[in-house]
Parts: sequence; C-alpha cells; structure tokens
Amino acid sequence: MTFRIVRSWLALALLAVATACAPLITRFDPQAYNQAVSLKVDALLLMEDATEPYPQHEAEAKAMAVRLDKAFEYAQGKAKNTLSARQWQILKDPQHHLLGGFMVRWKKESTLGRTYIDDKKEQVGQAFDQIIGLESGKLKPADLAAPGA
Repeated sequence: MTFRIVRSWLALALLAVATACAPLITRFDPQAYNQAVSLKVDALLLMEDATEPYPQHEAEAKAMAVRLDKAFEYAQGKAKNTLSARQWQILKDPQHHLLGGFMVRWKKESTLGRTYIDDKKEQVGQAFDQIIGLESGKLKPADLAAPGA
C-alpha cells in the first residue's frame, strides 16, 4: 500500500476510536443544574402547603407543573441526555408516585396528612437529588482541558 492509503486508513481508525470514546451523556449544563436545584426547593415548599385545600394553591400547582414540563422538554431536547430526560419524566408523571402523583392526589383529596406529605417530600427530594447529582457529575469544560493547559 502506498503511504497515502495507509495514512487514510490510520485517519479512519483514529476517527473510529475518538467516536467510540465520546461521552455517552452530554456535558455539564449550568442552566440545567440551576433549574433542577430551583425546582427542588420550590417543589418541596409547595408540598408543605398540601395540608391546606388544593384550590388555595391551584395557581402555584399549575405553575409548578409548567416548570416541570419545561425542565423535561429542555432535558429531552439535548443530545445524549436520555437518562436525565427519563428522570424528569418519572418525577413529573401523574401516574407515578413522585411529584406528579403527589399533585394529582392533593387535587383529588383537597388536603393531605402531615405524615404522607413528609414521606413524599423525602422521596421527591431524593428524586431531585438524583437529577442534580447526574447533572453535577457530567463532564465540565475544564475537565476536558489538556493537562498543563
């Protein structure tokens, strides 16, 4: 083989290795991280109000649902972000037993008991912590810099 053919094959091999070594998740996104932290704080505060009749907090509950939908759509729209998007989907799903299911039950029953609220706050907080942890564990641009650069 000529040098040109060997060089072409070498270039293709290096491209294949580089592609195979690419991260399976997207890079750290400070906006996604801040959004998750903010939503966690706001969601847990709203859940505290579930001892009061739902209609008194309906506007807040609807606003929370919209913010969760936005977070999910943002996560879903990013390349290589399937795991994060799935976590948001589970958190907000009214058929699951996290925040979405909590909100449905609150609306249906009008008020909820303190023990139930406290248990659900712990579960929802842990779900947010998983989302936050996944985002904070992603590669940051500084992590990608060459050593000594």
